[in-house]
Formats: sequence, C-alpha cells, structure tokens
Amino acid sequence: MQRLALRIRTAGPLSVAEYMREALTHPAQGYYMHHDMLGEKGDFVTSPEISQIFGELIGIWYVSEWMATGKPKTFQLVELGPGRGTLTDDILRVFHQLGSLLNKCNISIHLVEVSPKLSEIQALTLTGENIQPESDDTSSFYMKGTSKTGIPIFWYRTLQDVPEGNSFYLAHEFFDALPIHKFQRTEKGWREVLIDIDPEVPDKLRFVLAPAVTPAAKYFIQDEEPRDHVEVCPDAGVLIQKLACRIEKDGGAALIADYGHDGTKTDTFRGFRNHKLHDVLIAPGTADLTADVDFSYLRRMTQGRVAALGPIAQQEFLKNMGIDVRLQVLLQNSHDVTVREQLIRGYQMLTDPKKMGERFYFFALLPHHRLKSSDKQVNPGHAKSPVSAPIAGFGELLWQ
Repeated sequence: MQRLALRIRTAGPLSVAEYMREALTHPAQGYYMHHDMLGEKGDFVTSPEISQIFGELIGIWYVSEWMATGKPKTFQLVELGPGRGTLTDDILRVFHQLGSLLNKCNISIHLVEVSPKLSEIQALTLTGENIQPESDDTSSFYMKGTSKTGIPIFWYRTLQDVPEGNSFYLAHEFFDALPIHKFQRTEKGWREVLIDIDPEVPDKLRFVLAPAVTPAAKYFIQDEEPRDHVEVCPDAGVLIQKLACRIEKDGGAALIADYGHDGTKTDTFRGFRNHKLHDVLIAPGTADLTADVDFSYLRRMTQGRVAALGPIAQQEFLKNMGIDVRLQVLLQNSHDVTVREQLIRGYQMLTDPKKMGERFYFFALLPHHRLKSSDKQVNPGHAKSPVSAPIAGFGELLWQ
C-alpha cells in the first residue's frame, strides 16, 4: 500500500489496469508471485480442484481435436496460468489411458507461469520432484522436467517464449485476472475510471473519474457502445491476437474457460480473499483481483483469422462432452461412500446453474478449415451460427 500511495502522490492517479498489474504481479509484493491461493486453504477454488472429471473431459476435448486435425505427429499442449498443475495432471492421465492411440505422437507440455511459488507446486504435482530452475540463460524456458509418465514439461514466463508449431492451447481462469481499464459514460463523454488517494483519509484509496479523455478512453471505446460502463482488457486482446496468428499459421486449437459475458455486463471488477468477496481497494497484494471476460471483445480481436466458437455455458459444454456418462462410470467403479458423495457433490458444483454451471463459459479458437461451412463470411463466433462441423463440446449447440 505504501508503495502504491507513493506512486500515486508522485505521478497521479493510476488506471485500474496499472493498479491490478502492481497488486497481482509486482515481483516483490504481487499477490500471484508468492501466494498459493488455490484450494480450501487459499482464497478460491477452481473446477479442476473440485472434480477429476473436469480435467478428464478437457483432456478428451484435446484428443478429439488432435484426431480431427489428422493426428499430427507432434502434440504441444500449452497451458496459460496452470494454477497448481491439477488440470494438466488430469489431462496427462487421459493421455496415458489413451496411450495406444497416442503412442506414435511426440507429446510435450508447455506451461506459461509467472509465479515462482506456483511453478514449484506445479513441478511437484506433475513430476513428483523439486525441479531446479534452468541455469542456461539462452534457453527460452526457465525450468524443465518430466511427467510421471515420461512426457517432457517446460515452463515459460510468456507465450512468446513457447516454441511455435502445431499446438493446442488451454486457458482456464486465466483471462479474468488480466488487467482491465474501466470507463464511465458522462455528460461530457467517456471518462476513464482511475484510482487515487482519498484526500480525507491518507491511507485509503478511492475511485475517481479522469478529468479529461485519456488515450485509453479514446482508443478502446467503440463508437456504437450501448453500455454506460465498460471494462476493456487490452492484454487479453493482444494475447488473443497472438493465439489467432499461431493457430492460423500452424494449426491446432485454443480452449478458454472463464467467468464471462458476451458484451453485456458492465461493472464486474471484484476481489476474493478467504473464499469471500473482498474490497478491491483494501490491502492490495493480499487478495485476488478479477473481472469477467468479455468474449465479444476476444472474438473481435481475432480479426477473422480463426473461427471463434461460443461462449457456451459450462453446464452445456460438460454435458455435451459426456459428464453424465463419466460420472456414472466412476460411481459404478467406486464402493467407497465418501468418494461417491464427493463425486456427486463435485458434479453438482460444476453443472448446477446456480453454482458454476452458468457462471463459467467455454470459448474456442479453431482454424477455419475445421468448420465444414465454406462461407467464411458466416460469423462462426456466435453459438447459433449456421455452421455444421461437429466440434466436441460445442457440437450439439451448432446444430440448432
């Protein structure tokens, strides 16, 4: 807080994006840099931590796409912000179980992670070992290891460091933590929401409106914007463009799962601490900061390079992927009452519309040739677009 206050006094109010960047990823005091924030002892729980079925179905999605693209001989799975490594671990178990199908494929795992603390936990989860950082400064990765089933794993700080090539990308609860700019419509036009020190309480922060149009407000607000309050995440736009360019050039696919909306919501900026909502302006660096992902913005930022499917509610995606059948198989194979109750509870948490079922959404980027529709002018971004290619998870919706 003292560091942020000094910066504001020196250079003036911060944009919300600058504030989030400082609070979450500052090398010394950033929330993500030194916290294990996941699980019951952390500040929030994610779907992979709730049920193994979630990760298994994601693994099946990638195998399905790999098969649909002609079973290329290399399979790079790239996860952005892999948390504790639980999701990748579940996916690797699927790959191992389908070993006869994948045995001629050169599989590798590439994790993009900025947090030293989380990369340590990921290494233990995925390899069972404490891995030493890479000593060669010329390497694009900062750490490497081998999974329990013999698959090589590499760690990177940015997507740019990950080798190009036919790759399958995964971002689960990653985009919601990227810094946003906030804007408010006023009688004088659009003004950016900034963060300043409260003049009446020196150690307290407050939201203020910029007195004039900022470059961000001039650049990021669309002329036809109908809402009065808008959140824009430029980092997400840049990242989507990079993913779209890679997929357009090298093939593969990207699957994004997150809190979100399709360009309809307004003020979604919030904090979480100890599994409860937390005031975003109190004790920066000690709580998670997040904002719902605007999937309409992501779709727009692909600039037509790839097909964008979704967003589709998590409940529908998982049901399309066969979560009900998988649950029944696991229940039939387990006679432990506690395990059975845990499986049912996890299923309900993932699919119940009042829990995660309709709060999380899935969104996919695919090469245009993956869709049977030859007319690229058809906008495949909306779930009801008249395309007919069966894409796992999105398949039933596309036939409507």
